[in-house]
Amino acid sequence: MNWRVYILAVTTFAVGLVELIVGGILPNIAEDLHVSLATAGQLITIFALVYAISAPVLLSLTAKVERKRLFLISLFIFTLGNLMTFFSTTFIIVLIARIFTAMSTALVIVLSLTITTKIVEPKHRAKALGLVFMGVSSALVIGVPMGIFITEAFGWRAIFLGISILSTLSMILIALLLEKMPIGEVVPLKAQIKSLANLKILTAQLTTLFMLAGHYMLYAYLTPFLVEAFDMSPSWISICYLIFGIASVSGNAVGGWVSDKIGTSKAIILIVSAFAIVLFSIPYTIIALPLFLVFTVLWGALSWALTPPLQNYLIQTDPKSSDIQQSLNTAALQIGISIGSAVGGAMFALTDSVMHLASFGTILVLCALGCAIFSIKRAPLGQEQHGDYQSAHHNS
Repeated sequence: MNWRVYILAVTTFAVGLVELIVGGILPNIAEDLHVSLATAGQLITIFALVYAISAPVLLSLTAKVERKRLFLISLFIFTLGNLMTFFSTTFIIVLIARIFTAMSTALVIVLSLTITTKIVEPKHRAKALGLVFMGVSSALVIGVPMGIFITEAFGWRAIFLGISILSTLSMILIALLLEKMPIGEVVPLKAQIKSLANLKILTAQLTTLFMLAGHYMLYAYLTPFLVEAFDMSPSWISICYLIFGIASVSGNAVGGWVSDKIGTSKAIILIVSAFAIVLFSIPYTIIALPLFLVFTVLWGALSWALTPPLQNYLIQTDPKSSDIQQSLNTAALQIGISIGSAVGGAMFALTDSVMHLASFGTILVLCALGCAIFSIKRAPLGQEQHGDYQSAHHNS
């Protein structure tokens, strides 16, 4: 396998840190910039929304730019955005910086995946893509607890200086060691949007959107939830995020295993239903920390378990547009994060409590369940083959 894939994996780790790391340090940012926690939470909302829009739009607009050059430009803008955050003095400056980093992150991650498929032999492609995805997953697992630790030791701005240094090192390595990439075929944005005219496809994508929206109603404000429920210290909050992150990454494997065992459509219904039950139960588990941690593991695993069966379902439903659908599914995921954190922030601001957010999040997850049932009943899955899962999982 081409060793340059490891450089791309390190790069996705660096850019992957910037999205979720804010969640663990919201109180620090809010206090330092003199805004409310709900307002600080919109840093997650704006990032996810811009990311979702940027991925398909920027790829279409930059279709004629050589891939290595575009990769380096994106990383340079990403680095500047993080330095802008480091030197920021107001919330507005941080918000603008988040827009720049979201746009560049979307391009860097998509380009990392497309470049990976071009520099490795077909027989190593699945393993190589897995390594790149591992970069993003690792950022999720250790990013938030690492961010809390760094914030306690050096202040929250130091995190973004560190990310800037990592991305600069990635830029140097890519400039020196990565060969130029030919421009491949890019699906026009109009064609991507047109594919959503099919109700079977649209409601499947909405399943992801509502699931993540319900999830982020609470997850975006997990730090204030832990403080309100348990009066947790930063070290314990860091441990909770680490537990959640490890469970989340394992969720991909769980989702694939369940899909293999009972079939794609049944797996989707089971996972979304179980997620709704667990999310609704979270506020009632705070009577005992061990009980809460058990449900945190379930919550984390189920939050990512939907991805393999749903992407497999999209491939089975419309194989011809499978590449487009996987791209749109990433956009739906980010829009869901944006909606969930925005609505969660609004509810938090109105009530000054995070305890009720799980209940409202569950309503959105039930919307996801309704969309899944609607789509599955109308999708031609009668010829569903177990063997198709493996290729779908690799492509996801």
